[in-house]
Amino acid sequence: MITIHHLQFTEELVAKIAATIAAEAKISRRQLSQRICTWMDWRSPNGKLREVTCRKALLELDRRKLIQLPERGKYAFNRPSARAPALPAMAAVNCSLEALGRLELIPITSAVSKNSRIWNALLDAYHYLGRGPLCGAQIRYLICSERFGWLGGLSFSASAWRVGCRDAFIGWNEDARKHNLQRVVNNSRFLIAPMVKVPQLASHVLAQCTKRLSDDWQQRYSYRPVLIETFVERDRFEATSYRAANWQFAGTTTGRGRQSQGTTTKNVYLYPLSDDWKAALCTLPDGSVGTRAQPSTREPADWMEEEFAAAALGDKRLVDRLMQLGDAFFAKPTANIPQACTTTAAVKAAYRFFDNEQVTMGAILRPHFEASEQRIANHPVVLVAQDTSTLNYTHHPMTEGLGPINTIADKNIGLLLHDTMAFTPDGTPLGLLDVQYWARDPSAAGKRHQRHSKTIEQKESFKWIESYRNVCAVQARCPQCQIIVMADREADIHELFAEYVQTAKSAQLLIRAEKSRNRNVVGQDKQIQRLWALMDEADCAGTVELSVPPRKDQSARLAILQVRFAPVTLKAPKRNNTLPDVPIHAVYAKEIDAPAGVDEPIEWMLLSSVPVTTFEEAKTALARYARRWGIEVYHRVLKSGCRIKDRQLGTARRLENCLAIDMVVAWRIHHLTWLGRQTPDVPCTVFFENTQWKALVGFMRKSPVVADTPPTLKESIAMVATLGGFLNRKSDGDPGTETIWRGLQRLDDITQAYIAFVLQPQPPPVAVSKPGCG
Repeated sequence: MITIHHLQFTEELVAKIAATIAAEAKISRRQLSQRICTWMDWRSPNGKLREVTCRKALLELDRRKLIQLPERGKYAFNRPSARAPALPAMAAVNCSLEALGRLELIPITSAVSKNSRIWNALLDAYHYLGRGPLCGAQIRYLICSERFGWLGGLSFSASAWRVGCRDAFIGWNEDARKHNLQRVVNNSRFLIAPMVKVPQLASHVLAQCTKRLSDDWQQRYSYRPVLIETFVERDRFEATSYRAANWQFAGTTTGRGRQSQGTTTKNVYLYPLSDDWKAALCTLPDGSVGTRAQPSTREPADWMEEEFAAAALGDKRLVDRLMQLGDAFFAKPTANIPQACTTTAAVKAAYRFFDNEQVTMGAILRPHFEASEQRIANHPVVLVAQDTSTLNYTHHPMTEGLGPINTIADKNIGLLLHDTMAFTPDGTPLGLLDVQYWARDPSAAGKRHQRHSKTIEQKESFKWIESYRNVCAVQARCPQCQIIVMADREADIHELFAEYVQTAKSAQLLIRAEKSRNRNVVGQDKQIQRLWALMDEADCAGTVELSVPPRKDQSARLAILQVRFAPVTLKAPKRNNTLPDVPIHAVYAKEIDAPAGVDEPIEWMLLSSVPVTTFEEAKTALARYARRWGIEVYHRVLKSGCRIKDRQLGTARRLENCLAIDMVVAWRIHHLTWLGRQTPDVPCTVFFENTQWKALVGFMRKSPVVADTPPTLKESIAMVATLGGFLNRKSDGDPGTETIWRGLQRLDDITQAYIAFVLQPQPPPVAVSKPGCG
């Protein structure tokens, strides 16, 4: 039996089709599909024969050479609509929404009607994609004003077959997706004619349409959709109308398109049409629930399985190889690929894995993102830090796909990495939520002066917004947790704050302001002032002490900060007056009596969407922002501990796949460091396997006999750090990530020796006779 497009073809049916074609030489493909649907009673929910689907299946049977279809006939489809499109006369409309009078959405019921020709003409004239074609089941609407006539049009058609971020948002598994995909429809076209300038019109039309779409679809196709999707080219549009109409951002496409051909990257927005949309899409015909993350009857065998086992690589062998590589990289984080993989066969397999077309950074990291989200759901407050880091591969100039990373003068080449990591308020890293990775275009170097002529989607700074949108999608799925997104001064762009205002169920913001921008704000006196001047005039609420970690040329110190706070409204920049003003709370902390030798005393101007009305709340905001340095520690682990800059893989794409594994390994090392500080008294078995901790204890105590009671996590981490050079003196404090990852590398070799020489039974000694005896 063969299943094509959910239609089942038995050997007997295929033979009957072939016999019919041979017996009736003049039968058309349409007649053949209608006859087959009649034989098998293949009907849509509205009772009509599924002849179009059947014809697609017949083409596939013909391609597989199981049948030979008759030649195509010469048809003249939609003859009446072949007349010249009737583009209506349209005058400029520039008024308020109320001045339009009654708005009406007129459904197009026939492809050969006058309204259909008007819709086609409008879309061909004013929409950058034209009228179509549209895919599968579809409904088109014209937008008509009582006073001004036609204003535009929109359409809904069949959803995309597979979209990673959408499918993750829904949470269905493969069986549920195949069975329920028709209940997702795509807003494939939306046009407000360019001469129509009416504020809020687009979001108003979307709201009207979403209220009636289920009923209209039910009437036409006899089933109700429960979710709408749309794809917005991020370099062309800002999706303001969709966000204003409460559509939810789900993520970004890979840029491959419906036919796996190159196209532009698009942002995906979703709108549920019913409260039970998720249950409807994840329910299988037998009543069972087909979700991507089924409740497991057992815990993952180890952390590697938890972070990588659900990777959608299309082949279980690739997933097994992924976990083997992750295990090898974690065991020897500072080693290169041949050293980590140990055998020639394993090294070759690793290079094949990184070069496999099915392997992508997104596919590798997706299960880790989902595991991070599960960890986030267990906390009432989570801090999420964004940061950008450069990966310098100047010493590997033959690597394909690299670009400039600094100034034109220094000639350094490499890649840029923008990642987003979640932390608990006490600093424990919970995992990555988003990763962006790119090479700059060498031809764009030296053109910074053109930045004001570009939209935000065309700028590199869009990385902050894209990551924030992905975090907002997590926030929507974890409503019991308050997520606060933190970023340094580079993220001080008004578009990011506007995104917070315009996004439903948005994550909170805690952004450090850039002093050189010194933006215009409105204070409580309603006067426009510069931010720094206004906060300098505010009363000092008190002082706080802040532990400053060591830097390259400065040792750790305790800084004393004066704190001021006030509510302000950020004014939109004049060059983009379409953005809204944003109410925010400013917290200003400035170091006093800085010790000699400190080049740059601490001065933080924090912009917080979480209200700050008391001194205690101001101290909380400062303490939270201080945790942002955790992502810088993570980058140090990634670069120095995992040695990602030493990877030699020939192309940027292979580096990207290798980097995905390294990033999870670096998180795990960073996580272990903090786990020992936050939960020091738990048994070390929460992290170490039995053979690992026994080998560790035996080596440190120089005895192969080890008690059955494991040491605490703090004790075992101290022993690992000692292997990495940690002196463990009373004044040394807790071990850092650097000594831990060095110790982990030594522990792997110690564990292998322990297994070989202690756990494996040794053969009895062979008696050797001495010469001259016997």
